[in-house]
Amino acid sequence: MRRQHILASGLVLAIGLAACSGEKKDMAEKEGVETVLPSLTNEVTVAPLKKQAFNHELISNGRVTAQEYADLCFRTAEVVAHVWVKNGDRVRKGQKIAELDLFKLNNTLAQSKNSLAQATLEMQDVLIGQGYAPDKPEAVPADVMELAKVKSGYEQSRAQYESARYEVEQATLTAPFDGIIANLFDKQYNMPKTSEPFCRVIGTGSMEVDFTVLESELPLIAVGDKVEITPYASAAGVRQGNISEINPLVDENGMVRVKARVNGGNQLFDGMNVRVSVKRSVPDQWVVPKTAVVLRSGKQVIFTLKDGKAMWNYVHTGLENMNEYTVVDGLEDAIEANMPVITTGNVNLAHEAPVKVIEN
Repeated sequence: MRRQHILASGLVLAIGLAACSGEKKDMAEKEGVETVLPSLTNEVTVAPLKKQAFNHELISNGRVTAQEYADLCFRTAEVVAHVWVKNGDRVRKGQKIAELDLFKLNNTLAQSKNSLAQATLEMQDVLIGQGYAPDKPEAVPADVMELAKVKSGYEQSRAQYESARYEVEQATLTAPFDGIIANLFDKQYNMPKTSEPFCRVIGTGSMEVDFTVLESELPLIAVGDKVEITPYASAAGVRQGNISEINPLVDENGMVRVKARVNGGNQLFDGMNVRVSVKRSVPDQWVVPKTAVVLRSGKQVIFTLKDGKAMWNYVHTGLENMNEYTVVDGLEDAIEANMPVITTGNVNLAHEAPVKVIEN
């Protein structure tokens, strides 16, 4: 009986000690939390809120087209005697590209030249028969001169000679301007198709970029605005240009076609796909970094700094580019009090939360 009493007493003592130990541990953890939490101050960076010019940026996709190109054709069906270039070669204005076999053409030219000389003699005989000196054509009346040309066949012979000379000239293709050769597929010693171009010369110095913008974005662009062209073939690099025309028509998809002229620098090719960035400076805007704007319940919020605390401001943004927004409403009090805007460290901030400003 006594032994049972001793065991019961020991059990009660052990439970009591365990309970005291647990209470001390909970109190220690609570004190640790209360000690640590007040010392956790959000570190933020700030920027002054000021009115400035905003560089608006509109992004679109486009395609490069040659502003200057020429499809060159042979006028007569003869065998190609020489081809001096190939696709991708750069040519200068007047440089020879290809030439036909000239034997038949030169022979025809010689015959027509001889026929013209004979017709000229016959016309002079007619004028002498009418009592006029052939070496003084200005003294011959117009009706008499016309009659002499018809009787001698002079006009027909001259037309045939001009046609033969033109065909000889056109039998040699030359570059009409500085450019690059494309679509050259016919080979030497073969007869090209006169119904199709022999090749194309593309002027790569000045190119056009054709792209589209939304109907709602139309008021944000104007002829002369600067554009940056970035080919998806990154080796070509970024090119600068200006909007040259805006087609005054909205298609069924609500899009408007726009063209921009850009200096290709011999790096842009006809048909190349590019990324188009239209830039325009809009003066007198309240501009903030994009990192300054956070979402709370689907609404835009900007925190400003006042007396070491973060102040909650609902805002509405307007224009945007890659890095910045314009603020059109919601910062009136901050502007009046000249409060700086919190730009980073604002993701988990609450209204009037204490913050510590650090350097960028």
